[in-house]
Amino acid sequence: MPISPEQLVILDRDGVINQDSDAYIKSLEEWLPYPSSIHAIAKLSQAGYTVAIATNQSGIGRGYYDAGVLGQMHDRLNALVNAAGGTIAHIAYCPHGPADDCECRKPLPGLLHDIQRALSLSSLSGSWMVGDSLRDLQAGEACGCQSVLVKTGKGEKTLTKGVGLENAHVYTDLAEFVDWLLSRSSG
Repeated sequence: MPISPEQLVILDRDGVINQDSDAYIKSLEEWLPYPSSIHAIAKLSQAGYTVAIATNQSGIGRGYYDAGVLGQMHDRLNALVNAAGGTIAHIAYCPHGPADDCECRKPLPGLLHDIQRALSLSSLSGSWMVGDSLRDLQAGEACGCQSVLVKTGKGEKTLTKGVGLENAHVYTDLAEFVDWLLSRSSG
């Protein structure tokens, strides 16, 4: 059954689903999920939402880890979400650094277009883009997504800057956003 863009929630990974690190998440041992985010993803799935992830992973391009290590992190993420009763429909990642001039690195919308193709959607307009940085929201807004800034990860710093957040909904964390979204759609 085709999904509607309004039923799609696209998440940034580091700082939204798991703890972020200025030194990069370079190993499975360093990948530390927020338990509340895992449960929030499961709640979205159970309520009929489709969840996808769009994540910049320039640590690959910088040589800090490789795609195999990233795959291990995403296998763990999928296993945790599945164990909680949820599903992640697609994970799109950009392995490039800021100077690589790619089309996929957020704030460019390439990762979101990848998700759109993978899920056979004609548009992302009305979908939700949840992130902890301005570049996450900019990528979403370029595709017509509704913006959500969470205060976890780099979110507090992003909020303090206050630039480019005019259209953003702001929540403490992913769990608080999901609770709001589900109460809105059920009410």
